[in-house]
Amino acid sequence: MRTYIGHQQAISAEDFAELALGTPVELWLGVEGETDEERAAREDAARDILAAPEYRDLPDLVSRVAAEAIEAYAPELFNVIKLPRPARRRTFRKGAAA
Repeated sequence: MRTYIGHQQAISAEDFAELALGTPVELWLGVEGETDEERAAREDAARDILAAPEYRDLPDLVSRVAAEAIEAYAPELFNVIKLPRPARRRTFRKGAAA
């Protein structure tokens, strides 16, 4: 089965996330072994992107993509059941009321 975002095919999960978000995943997650200067530059670029009007919905989009990925690959995380509350124990006191 092939997955397309717009007219581009997503071959891997990273491709899917990048095409869905419109930005490289590494911009938000970083890369292993990056220096402090590289991290600061990456975070500065991310702040600039979030400040742009066309990306104002990006946090909501990221949350939706993450929830869809969790639902697709780990649906048991969404199977929430209400736990029964433990019965309250009553303690009776001996003695006369004042």
